[in-house]
Amino acid sequence: MATIKRMHVAVNCSDLEKSLNFYRSFFGAQPTKVKDNYAKFELDNPALHFSLNVRPFEKNGVLNHLGFQVNDTEDVLAMGERLRHDNLVLIDEMNTTCCYAVQDKVWVYDPDGNAWEIFYTKEDSEFESAGDARDLSLCCAPPSAPAAVEFTNFRKSK
Repeated sequence: MATIKRMHVAVNCSDLEKSLNFYRSFFGAQPTKVKDNYAKFELDNPALHFSLNVRPFEKNGVLNHLGFQVNDTEDVLAMGERLRHDNLVLIDEMNTTCCYAVQDKVWVYDPDGNAWEIFYTKEDSEFESAGDARDLSLCCAPPSAPAAVEFTNFRKSK
């Protein structure tokens, strides 16, 4: 059974400094990482991995994605296998550079298209993503959901 370390919430923001000032006060804590277009807070109480991503939010609103930070790659793989077994749509991104970190992760989408990631951060990176830095779709955002997603075949929990 995979161990969840922290809940993850990623939101889009238009002004990182204003958002940082708000969340420093709101959380009563300092961010653990700040870049020109990204910041994160890793809180222990509550156990929350919260990130701010400077992104336009006309299309998807303020919510970027949700997820869970886990303790290691084995936890990512275990949760990925459970999700596959339950017939959820799954996208693998192993050893990817995203949000100034090297990560192993998997993604799923709920019936309304909300993206959820399960991730393990292997190490920090000086780069936002492994791709073109101008392409915002490559980092701190979920890959596109498959065009036709059928959510009626979920295995029923008992």
